[in-house]
Parts: sequence; structure tokens; C-alpha cells
Amino acid sequence: MPSATTQSDEDTADEALWFLPGPMEEEPDYLLPGPRAEPSETSVINDWAKAEGGHAARLARVAGRLGALDDRLGRGAEGWRHRLALIEAADLSWFAGDRVSTDRLALWVSMRLSGVQDDTNSLARIGWVVRRLTGGAAPMVDLAAFLDRRDPENIEDSAERFEDRAGGWQGVMAAATGLHPITRACLGFHLWNLAGLGQYGDQIESAVTASRIAASEGNGAVFAPLAMGGAGGLRGSGLPPERLARWLDGMDNAILTAMRHLDSVEAWNARAAGVMSRLSGRTPTVLRSVLTGWPLVSAPMAETLTGASRAAVQRNLAWMEEHGLVREVTQQGRFRMWRITD
Repeated sequence: MPSATTQSDEDTADEALWFLPGPMEEEPDYLLPGPRAEPSETSVINDWAKAEGGHAARLARVAGRLGALDDRLGRGAEGWRHRLALIEAADLSWFAGDRVSTDRLALWVSMRLSGVQDDTNSLARIGWVVRRLTGGAAPMVDLAAFLDRRDPENIEDSAERFEDRAGGWQGVMAAATGLHPITRACLGFHLWNLAGLGQYGDQIESAVTASRIAASEGNGAVFAPLAMGGAGGLRGSGLPPERLARWLDGMDNAILTAMRHLDSVEAWNARAAGVMSRLSGRTPTVLRSVLTGWPLVSAPMAETLTGASRAAVQRNLAWMEEHGLVREVTQQGRFRMWRITD
């Protein structure tokens, strides 16, 4: 008959199993924390939908003003769209750090002229902005064509393809069709770099894409102004309600700036038509049209755009300056530029 186990024998057996944790002990967690879960597409859209609802009155006001600008551009001269696009592009360049002035941009777009001090890469980039703000492919139809960006035929296996990054961004934007176009534009702008679409932190492409999306339901305005008046809506961070509030305020200010500018151009055109009615030939009429479509005009530009001779252009510009319709702004012998008077 086996003998009973003593308390001493039990203690000895427990000590032999020293490597096992006690009943109330927990093993320390030496594992590195895993990747933080990214918010789902649905939660992102829901957050922006709540932000839109919280700013419904402000959004309605900005949408109404954008509609008024759209109607005005639809009924106005074709040159008005081009004029606003040049101003918006120049203002965007300063926001992005390229700092291309309106006169340098006008010379580049019209004649591909640049000075020794000009960065031709910056001029080409802002020239692309002008083209996209005046027409071209819609960003939500073909983003690669809109941006002029394509994957090369041979790409490293480790490199992420542009079409994959663009596909992710477009997927979220397509799922957000229930949002107002102005809200969708703000959402797309702030998701741009997160989707890997930004190039070296450049915000030009995202701003131009957003401006086209915001005006996508209009017929007159090709883009919604964002940078005129300070580009306040393109700055800042925070949660969707904060981002959308700044976006709406910035767009509201930009649209009002554009409308005031068109007021002055329309008033000048009516005054110039009356004063120049005594002049004969086609050059005065065509030159007046050029001056309403371009913020700044040089004699070589006007010669190219009107098809008139250099002598006829200079003669008419001198006559218009004498009668207070234009003023020379460069105050130099070469590369003189004129603008309409207020």
C-alpha cells in the first residue's frame, strides 16, 4: 500500500516546476505595437457628412455665390474665364512657393517668353495650372490625363504605381458622391497627400483638382476660385469640421474677390467701347478684347494675339493710354506691360 504524500514532498515538486508562471502571474508583453488601424472609407465619409451638416448654412451661402459667378461667366465674354484663370494661377504659385508674377506668367502663356531670372520649371508648372483652369479633361473622369502623369512601362517591383495610388483616392471620392461638390473638393484636397499623390509636398495639383471638382456642376465657371484673396482655405489642419469651415471661408472670400474683379472689367469695357467708338479698323476692337482677357499685356503679346502689326498695336496702346483707358505698369524701356485702368 503506497504511503501518503507528505507536505514536504509537495513543496519539493512545486519548486522543481519553477519555470511555470504562478496562477495569478501574467507574462510580460515584449511584442512591438502593431500598425495603427486606418479609419475606414465609410467612417471618413461619415465624418465629412457630419461636418457638412454642421456648416449647412455657410455651405449654402458659398454655393449660392459660386452659382452667381457661374451664371455671370456663362453670360460674359470668353476672356473673363481666361483672365480669372491667370490671376488664380499666379496666386496659387505664391501659395506653393513658386512666386510667379502675373506679368511673367502672361508672357510665358502667350509667347513662351521667360527672363534670365525666371525658373522655367516653375513657369511650366503654373502654365499647366492655367490650362487646367480653362479646360481639359475632368479630374474624376481621367485623373492621369488631367495631371499629365502616367506610370512608365518599366517600373521597379518595389515602387508603388501611380494608378494604384490614384485608384484609392478616386475610390473614396466616388463613394462620397452624396456630399456637396464643394465639400467633396475639400475632402479630396485633404486626402491628396495621404493617398500618396503629392509630389515633394507640392499642393498645386491638389488645389487645381479640388477647384475643378467644386465647380463640376456649373456651366459657366470652369473652376471655383480658391487662392484669390489669400488662399486661406488651403491652409490649416484639424478635424473635418475645422477644415471645412476654413475651406468655406476661404472660397467665399475668393469668389467675392473674383466678382469684384469682373465688376471692374465689365465697367471698363463699357467705358472703353464708348471712348474708342471714334476709332476705325478692327485693331481697336480686338485689342480691347485682349485687354479684358489678360491682366497685363505687352506690345509683342498684343501683336501675337490680335494679328495686327506692331506699329498698329503700339499706336492704339499709346492712344488708349493718352485717353486714360490703360496705364503702363513696368516703367521701363523694354518689356513694357499695360493694364486697364480702374
